Formats: sequence, C-alpha cells, structure tokens
Amino acid sequence: MTSETAEPALTVDELAARAGVTVRTVRFYGTKGLLPPPVIGPRRVGHYGAGHLARLALIEELRRQGLTLAAIERYLDRLPPGLDAHDLAVHRAVVASWAPDAVETVTREELRRRAGRTLGEEDVDRLVAMGVVEAQTGEPDGADAYRVDPGLLRLGVRLLDVPLSPESIRAARTVLLDHARGAAHELSRLLREEMPERDAQAVRSLSAHMQPLVVQALLTAFQRSLTEELREWLGEPPTNDDSPDGSI
Repeated sequence: MTSETAEPALTVDELAARAGVTVRTVRFYGTKGLLPPPVIGPRRVGHYGAGHLARLALIEELRRQGLTLAAIERYLDRLPPGLDAHDLAVHRAVVASWAPDAVETVTREELRRRAGRTLGEEDVDRLVAMGVVEAQTGEPDGADAYRVDPGLLRLGVRLLDVPLSPESIRAARTVLLDHARGAAHELSRLLREEMPERDAQAVRSLSAHMQPLVVQALLTAFQRSLTEELREWLGEPPTNDDSPDGSI
C-alpha cells in the first residue's frame, strides 16, 4: 500500500488547484484532522501526494452529498487504515453514485477531455462494458454522444489498463449487480420488519443514515473476501495484516 504522504509532489496551491478548492479549504481540513499533514521539504515547504489529492476529492464528494463536517469525520474515521489513492478513489466513486442525477450526456471530445487521455474504440467499449458510459445515437449534429457517470469515469479510466476483455468485464459486472440486488433486497426486508408502518419520511431518513454505513461495510467486506480468495488461489498463507484493510 502507498501511504497518503508517499511521493510528495504538490504544493498546497497546486493541491488546491487540482482539487478545485481554495488553499484556505485545504488548510481548514488539515486543522480538523480530515487531511493528513504534508511532508515538509527544503525551506520548510509542505508537499502533498496522490493520497492527499484522493482523500481531498473524497471529502469534497461527501460534502456535495450533503454530509455535515461531523458526519464526514465519522465516515473517514470508519475507513480501514492504510488506504492508498486508488482505494480512496473507489470510495469516492461509490459515494458519487449516491446521487440520483449523476449521469450526463457528453460528446466524444468531452468524454476524452474528462478522461484525461486518448480513448480508442476498444477503450470506449471497455468503459461501456463497465457501465461507466453508454453510447447514444441519433444526435442531430451527427457527433458521437455518450451518457457518462462522472463519479465512475475516473475509476473506469484507471481500469482500462487492467488486462481484462470486455466480455470478462461484462460477466464480472453481472455477478456484482446480482449480488448487490440480493443484498439490497435483504436489507429492504429488514427495514420493512423494523418499520411496518411504512412512514415514507421515516424510511427515507433511516435509509439516509444507513447508506454510508452499508456502503462502507459492503466495500470493506468485498475487499477482504477478494483478498482471501486470491491468496487461496495463489496458495499463499494468510498474513497478520489481512484484517485491517483487506487489500492485496
């Protein structure tokens, strides 16, 4: 795992610019303990790494979802220790998916700009297989257009370098969706038993409080279970650090 202060490269001004926030915001999160301190370099200048940027993006996403500062602090405190920038990006993508209106329609050029890299036909096919983008037809100007989930695009682009075929990605997505629906059904059943009166406001309020906890629990359990499966497949013995973060 890469720590949040590894390979420091950004000044506080650069970090703020990359994250789309003010320097004052970065320092405020630091004083509240939400953002780890920078690595102090020559001339006492603080430098930040990829982990800081990913954590700051997660904090901002939680804030956009309406969580209070105290709720954000509780969310971060429940994260497994030792998460690197990729793990934090996964959590941010999951949090971003809470928004019901996350999907946007963009042109091919805008898709490339947001991806931050050139996208070939195979790359787009893989993003479609992941469910990150959906090709649209019949645009009046004849240009390619795509429905995009911005919260998942950054993660999807990183997964383009994983050597899996679109067919395997589709199969994996089907497995995950089936199990997710099963888990959602069982949790819904528990809610119905807990609140038989079906008070709409009370149900939504309880769901809003439970959702961050459920997402974290599912993500952490999946990471740990996948680690155990892979180690068993590779014939590797379990290690003492399997429990803290479930990462490979």
